[in-house]
Amino acid sequence: MSWALKAEGLAKSFTLHLQGGVTLSVLHGLDLSVEAGECVALAGASGAGKSTLMRCLYGNYGAGQGRILLRHRGATVDLATADARLTREVRRETLGYVSQFLRVIPRVPAIEIVAEPLIARGLARDAALARAEALLARLNLPARLHHLPPATFSGGEQQRVNLARGFAPDYPVLLLDEPTASLDAANREVVIALIAEAKARGAAIVGIFHDSEVRDRVADRLFDVTPLPEYV
Repeated sequence: MSWALKAEGLAKSFTLHLQGGVTLSVLHGLDLSVEAGECVALAGASGAGKSTLMRCLYGNYGAGQGRILLRHRGATVDLATADARLTREVRRETLGYVSQFLRVIPRVPAIEIVAEPLIARGLARDAALARAEALLARLNLPARLHHLPPATFSGGEQQRVNLARGFAPDYPVLLLDEPTASLDAANREVVIALIAEAKARGAAIVGIFHDSEVRDRVADRLFDVTPLPEYV
């Protein structure tokens, strides 16, 4: 196996302008390498920087220092310095992200939300909708909800739409932030199976799993985000 995603010397801090310009350092010289077919679970106490790391890896937060290297289109790109066009391309083709919250355009039906990233990659609309319908059914979202906008869905129903959208395109690299939050036991099992299938096809996965049972079943290893003593 070879690495699919790698962070080298990654650092991130925030300036609190409303607190007199105080700088809060979160990540410090962090090195992380994730191989194809591997699931790495981020560990560390609350506030250690797990979510910050995930957002840096996806490009929502700019890196203060270091590199974020990704295998994309047979080449290596540095997401820490990528421009907006390349970042959009990477997110469309290579790097998926399932957050804890579903953020979508109002009034768009759930099935369209799930199908959209597939259509953006060039899949025919009918095939994309069929894939979306199959995933929503697998995640036990009732068929009567597929063509309704999810704004009024329960938290668990919205999360299932979110998961279907994230797993639909078979991204080579996938970031999962609490993917089983708000889910019942049956749907947790579905997510565990989806992760196992993604690993089997060679996806590299980084996840935050506060559910220890889920973490133990899907993670190949833990990565401690807690800073070293000299940085505390």
